[in-house]
Amino acid sequence: MATSYPASLDSFTNPTAVDTLDSPPHDTQHADANDAIEALQAKVGVDGSAVTTSLDYKVANLESRPVETKIASYVLVAADVNKRIVMNNAGATTITVNDGVFAAGDTVWIHNIGAGTTTVTAGTATVNTAGSLDVGQWEGGSLYFTSASSAIFFRGGGAVSSANFTDTATGTYSSGGKNYKYLTFTASGTLTVDTAGFADILVIGGGGSGGRGRGGGGGAGGYLERTVYLTAATHTVVIGGGGASQTVLDIKGNNGSDSYVDVFVGLAGGAGGAYNNQGGNSGGSGGGGGGGTAGSLGGSGISQGNDGGDISGSNLNGAGGGGASAVGQSTGGGNGGAGTTSTIDNVSTGRGGGGGGGGDSAAGTATDGGGAGATGSSPGTAGTPNTGGGGGGSGAGGGSNSGAGGSGVVIVRVEV
Repeated sequence: MATSYPASLDSFTNPTAVDTLDSPPHDTQHADANDAIEALQAKVGVDGSAVTTSLDYKVANLESRPVETKIASYVLVAADVNKRIVMNNAGATTITVNDGVFAAGDTVWIHNIGAGTTTVTAGTATVNTAGSLDVGQWEGGSLYFTSASSAIFFRGGGAVSSANFTDTATGTYSSGGKNYKYLTFTASGTLTVDTAGFADILVIGGGGSGGRGRGGGGGAGGYLERTVYLTAATHTVVIGGGGASQTVLDIKGNNGSDSYVDVFVGLAGGAGGAYNNQGGNSGGSGGGGGGGTAGSLGGSGISQGNDGGDISGSNLNGAGGGGASAVGQSTGGGNGGAGTTSTIDNVSTGRGGGGGGGGDSAAGTATDGGGAGATGSSPGTAGTPNTGGGGGGSGAGGGSNSGAGGSGVVIVRVEV
């Protein structure tokens, strides 16, 4: 008989000890065995088989799972079956799914390593999902086709899950089809993570205070906002204080203090300079140079901010302190550098602004939590608490203290 394999299993008749060579016929036994062996070989396939129905081909593709990285929006093609499509773009992208390209049972894996969100988009095909079709950074899923015109997107395929904290959340909200909870630390404490995974964090160090007496503006605290991996543990959270107001005439201000959660640090802001050519200190953002007869340099921003402004030549007014997004203004009575706006807690808030310079006749403005400078005998304005803003430089009068730096902040957000 001809073999029924692989559509079904064969049922051969085995000879017994009393059967003759012709019962069952000897040639028929050999023919049946040969047919079965050939069918089995065809099903298994040779090494490197290109026959898509063979086990060798399927196992090879399962092990290798070819990867293709895309840096722009992409339309899926038939050759993408069993591939991992990896998106890598800082901006928003789409993956479009059209009708008649794939067959029932086909699967495509989608991963996103870029900062921009990738959206799985139904072109001429139908795409269903129990959650969102938006794929954020470090997320992914599998696109399973139930027919040539319909697919289901299963989130989570190959993606690392979000972290979870057990502390009482400060708030919750939904955005872009995702649900979040966040915890804001305005004072030092601990963060209890019971599930390891990714979290979004904002860490800002304490701002530096302005200088007293023709003072430069204080530099903003270092600004760190990113997605990080948190282990399951109790993590220490420290909120850096702002630099104290300077009360001694013609002395530069005070540096702020570092903020941190786990190993992720927002650096302290640098102090503003003061009269007699005292330069600003370096920090997360640098303090502005003080006024004087020979000029002074602003402090350097160390990786998480910008430089304080410089004073050139004789100028009896201080320069602006550096901010998270811009340098301090290099002029007498210079404005503080701009900070950065974040919506990590669902509120658009500017933080990390540099302090304005102060002096005899000109005073700099400040934004995003920085304090304004002052003239005459007026004191500099303090940086806003929990923004890491730099304090304002004071005027020239004997009773004018500088503005203190604003304290830092830590905010942790996870998807739920």
